[in-house]
Amino acid sequence: MHNTIRFILAGQVEEIDSCDPTLTVLEFLREQKGLTGTKEGCAEGDCGACTVVIGELHGDGGIRYRAVNSCIQFLPTLDGRQLVTIEDLSDVDSELHAVQQAMVDQHGSQCGFCTPGFVMSLFSMFHDRPEQGIARADINLGLAGNLCRCTGYAPIVRAAQQSLKAGRHDRFTANETRTAELLQSIQPVESLAMSQGARNFYAPRTVDELCGLLQDQPAAVMVAGATDAGLWVNKQMRVLETVIYLGSVAELQILEDDGVSLRIGAAVSYTDSIQTITSHYPAFLPLMERIGAAQVRNAGTVGGNIANGSPIGDMPPGLIALGARLALRASDGQRIIDLEDFFIRYGEQDLREGEFIEQIILPAARQDQVFATYKISKRIEQDISAVCGAFSLQIEAGNIVDARICFGGMAEIPRRASRCEAALRGRAWDQHSIDIAMLAMAEDYTPISDMRASAAYRLQVAQNLLQRFYLEHSATPYPVRLDRLPEQALTDG
Repeated sequence: MHNTIRFILAGQVEEIDSCDPTLTVLEFLREQKGLTGTKEGCAEGDCGACTVVIGELHGDGGIRYRAVNSCIQFLPTLDGRQLVTIEDLSDVDSELHAVQQAMVDQHGSQCGFCTPGFVMSLFSMFHDRPEQGIARADINLGLAGNLCRCTGYAPIVRAAQQSLKAGRHDRFTANETRTAELLQSIQPVESLAMSQGARNFYAPRTVDELCGLLQDQPAAVMVAGATDAGLWVNKQMRVLETVIYLGSVAELQILEDDGVSLRIGAAVSYTDSIQTITSHYPAFLPLMERIGAAQVRNAGTVGGNIANGSPIGDMPPGLIALGARLALRASDGQRIIDLEDFFIRYGEQDLREGEFIEQIILPAARQDQVFATYKISKRIEQDISAVCGAFSLQIEAGNIVDARICFGGMAEIPRRASRCEAALRGRAWDQHSIDIAMLAMAEDYTPISDMRASAAYRLQVAQNLLQRFYLEHSATPYPVRLDRLPEQALTDG
């Protein structure tokens, strides 16, 4: 093992041989490096003021740049990567980067506090498929994780439209070969193990090493994106004595499709998995685009969303409705369980000591399958579900052969609507069957009232989602939602 973090900052290799395992990138930049352009707003990954960009080797030796929230990114996770901050964008002659200049030209800043975060999100988009222009709807999606209370967003969107045209090129593009060589020179070949006092951070590189660490450190906290663990540290002031980072374990990064099932490694980020998952199940796209925002999806993982056991996690209802399974791994081997059996009760999952989620196994889509998943929240982006529902029906010759329906936010765990399912099986796929099933659903759940929704609202909206599912997928579908507004309807006002 090696005990030094090495990453690129301002074109130079930064080496750190000891730090708090949960020291955030934001704290490091502001308090240790004096780089105060990156701001702290919410300290929980919501406002985007702290946005920085991480560059890492990708594909044929190129560099992939992605925005993340530095307030919940632990510094040791930067090992082998490049960190780009707002201070890096203008060149030595103080010429502004194209996205900075566009913000000036379009008057995209007022008080200025949120501006560095917006600029870094635009910089990340600047380097995403630079040969293509970026549509207005994608600009909205890319900036959803950045909040501004001054400008009303229109001038920032105009800045994006000015700077994100096809054929984008900057000094980072010009220096890509040199930067890639520098990144290659700091790629870890051994696992990372660093300490500060009695506190430790480990980044194993293989599943076997991870199994060994969990045997020795059964109380360790495992993190991949740390989008939850970062809040434990910042908001609950929890001290994590030992952290095991999963993002370097090669076997947890797999995305395999053998035609029978899709296997998703537990440390695969939302961003890396979204194209593969939605190519099999397009109905996941509107949901996955609303999980956090780009910064959260770039760091957060499907496996982490399951492992934290939240009753309002966005992915489990859809995965359970599709009959997904989990591959759990420990030093004594692997066991496979149905995902729905992983959740036992609130705060308790079927995860034994020394065990971790290795893969999510998603069955291939069937020709006779009708599937959809819906998220109900107070805001479109950057919000936690009040109710999240998923429906998977097998329909043959106009009759419902099988039904799997699962909701989050309706019980202490993601739970199937068994009585509703039974009411649908064997019936015709028509409104009469839906009416009966909606009544049966009232027997499946006794939701609670909390800050997100009342119990009565939750039950009504769950029943209405079944109605919506039918309207969208009946023999004569009725359009009940518009996921993205037409380009002509997206005015700057």
